[in-house]
Amino acid sequence: MDYQIIKAESQDYPRIMEIWASSVKATHHFLAEEDFNYFQEVIPRDYLPHLDVYLITEDNKAKGFASVAGDTLEMLFIHDDFRGKGYGKKLYQFMKDHIGFTKLDVNEQNPQAIGFYEKMRFKRVGRSEKDGSGKNYPIIHMAI
Repeated sequence: MDYQIIKAESQDYPRIMEIWASSVKATHHFLAEEDFNYFQEVIPRDYLPHLDVYLITEDNKAKGFASVAGDTLEMLFIHDDFRGKGYGKKLYQFMKDHIGFTKLDVNEQNPQAIGFYEKMRFKRVGRSEKDGSGKNYPIIHMAI
């Protein structure tokens, strides 16, 4: 795998949102369509401009992205076409080593993500009934 990890800029937002949509459609079957549409609108408008987002690219094409705020991994998404090929682990390791984080939240209904983070040695430390937007999607809080 000949990849690069680079800091995203605002012109990368359309590709970031393509990656997000592909990943969410593949892993977040529990997400209602109106909530999918809501997040698709607010992420590039209200979240991305306030975060340092990093892209994992190969052949100048972004395959996934991640972001950390403070000590929390806020996002890690890999395009569905590239899941299971090591991009998530490489991006996770870069974010851990170069940016640093000790906490993350993951949707309870996303067992693949929970399993991934457990392999990365995160432990479940709590649970919330609603996500950070106040929507009825239970969240598992994890920490290292």
